[in-house]
Amino acid sequence: MKVKVQKLDGTKVSGASGDIELNDAVFGVEPRADILHRVVTWQLENRRGTARPTRERADVARTGAKFGPQKGSGRARHGDRAAPIFIGGGKAHGARKRDFNQQLNKKVRALGLKMALSSKAKDGLVVVDSLEVKDAKTQALLGQFQKAGLGGKVLFIDGASVDDGFSKAAGNLPGINVMPAMGANVYDILKHDTLVLTKDAVEKLEARFNG
Repeated sequence: MKVKVQKLDGTKVSGASGDIELNDAVFGVEPRADILHRVVTWQLENRRGTARPTRERADVARTGAKFGPQKGSGRARHGDRAAPIFIGGGKAHGARKRDFNQQLNKKVRALGLKMALSSKAKDGLVVVDSLEVKDAKTQALLGQFQKAGLGGKVLFIDGASVDDGFSKAAGNLPGINVMPAMGANVYDILKHDTLVLTKDAVEKLEARFNG
């Protein structure tokens, strides 16, 4: 699959570097909703946090011996300092730690990422030469995006690392997210309207699967 390479402002890159050949094994896979759903569910479940577990009556280190006489004190009858009504006692019906982590085969995860990239390659993929900017200003970068017709939610993926100037300038723009190729994942790719890859990102992603 051959794709035109452009600059951040939408202008075409001239010469031999104006086109890039995308590997069909990575960007030409037919998407399947069931695979994408499994991978997204796996991602979101593993992101879930759990409540901090509280110590209940059986978990509190207090004496279980009867601490006062059964009669004659004028107070209620108690037999355990770990009861929830006492300071330092266990909590009644407290929060418990829950494990939301799911297991998913590596091959399914890799296939899901290929399908997410392929779905954007059909509609919503832009390849740029690099993310380096001369003027690392938010307004200047916004002007380049407007010239290129990049609107809505846009995900930029660079190579091994993201250019610092671009990352700072894009940090205040709503709907714009930036990450290195190592952080590419199915959920973030699918929830954005447009995916912008640098030539380095394409090389890293294809090497990620070929390696």
